[in-house]
Amino acid sequence: MKWEKLKPPEPEDAMCCCECDIYQYGCCCDCENLDETCNRWLKGKHQENGSRLPLLWAIVDKFEISMVPALVLLPLLLRVAALHYLLGIVVLTALPGLVLWYYYATHRKKRRTLFFLTLALFSLAYMYYLFITEILPRGDVSQLQVSTVTAAVILTIASLIHTKRGPGFVRTSGGRGPVAGQTRGPNKGSAQPNGASHSAASVSVKAAEFQTEAPDVKGSRCPLCKVTRPPRAGHCRICGSCVQRLDHHCIWINSCVGQANHRSFLLTLLVFLLTSLYGISLVLHSLCPRQYLMTALFYCPGVYSQYSTALCFTCAWYSSIVTCGLLHLLVLQVLNISYNVTEREAQLALRNKIGQSRLYGLVIDTGEYSRGFCQNWLEFLTMGDASVSSPSRLTDLV
Repeated sequence: MKWEKLKPPEPEDAMCCCECDIYQYGCCCDCENLDETCNRWLKGKHQENGSRLPLLWAIVDKFEISMVPALVLLPLLLRVAALHYLLGIVVLTALPGLVLWYYYATHRKKRRTLFFLTLALFSLAYMYYLFITEILPRGDVSQLQVSTVTAAVILTIASLIHTKRGPGFVRTSGGRGPVAGQTRGPNKGSAQPNGASHSAASVSVKAAEFQTEAPDVKGSRCPLCKVTRPPRAGHCRICGSCVQRLDHHCIWINSCVGQANHRSFLLTLLVFLLTSLYGISLVLHSLCPRQYLMTALFYCPGVYSQYSTALCFTCAWYSSIVTCGLLHLLVLQVLNISYNVTEREAQLALRNKIGQSRLYGLVIDTGEYSRGFCQNWLEFLTMGDASVSSPSRLTDLV
């Protein structure tokens, strides 16, 4: 029997033995990144943590070195960009490219990372900090406007926490959902010949992951999770679990978007977008009072005469770039809901060449679940989530 027959049409990188999180000393593998090795050493998983405070241990356990660039480089680059408008053009042009490069680097390895969630939260906190320390003392913002911005920031964080409580994992017959990461690889302690065990395990995992991306049928069984999943459920190879009505794995919240949190995810996007737009308008109105709001970003005389105003203007541009990305994601989500198709189903339809492109390629209409615009939105707004949500722990929120 040839192993090539088990490989999917679109081959991926072989799963390394150290990608299995069951064995706590997996960092000893030679091919493990230094980042992951330091993470395991800093976490100290071999130590007992029963005597530690839950909140403190949750922060330490979820700490990653990948969080450091977002916490250090972002304010540094924004302050450098505020020195001169040419530096601002270079930095604001390079930032999206660096983020996209890091996304593709982590997406290729199929690993979870806190970099994007840290970048999103720190950007929100840093913009709010500059708003309070730089814009508010200028006297151009009323107390009502400050209260509105503060309430919007709090609502955004609260909505994000609600979204992070779980996408709705498919439960086993005993009522317990699969633990993320338990199906990502074989146990290192299994007694098999060297070389043959790793090759066979890699090919078998590849074949199983390819089967999980096949169109769902009623009562289909996931070859990785070993659970019977309902229609429209899918297996996330990053989280290592099957999710009810899986839409996609969102790197910005470091979690899947499924049946249990899709509505709150959409609400988080909307509130984040409105908060950003309102904050940008207040900043531009304070910095460029004589300019129209639509033209103030492109022409604001004297804004670089003081460093504080230049920094706020640079952050307004940065927030505008983030807002454009959020707006694009929100439009795609609204279109998918209007056609009653998930992002996963759209990708499978493109791969199998069975879907129809609509609205200049913004949405893929599979025609399988669509019942009309109103019925599709009614189904989305009324779909249940209590029966599929797994109980969240404190460490799951990050």
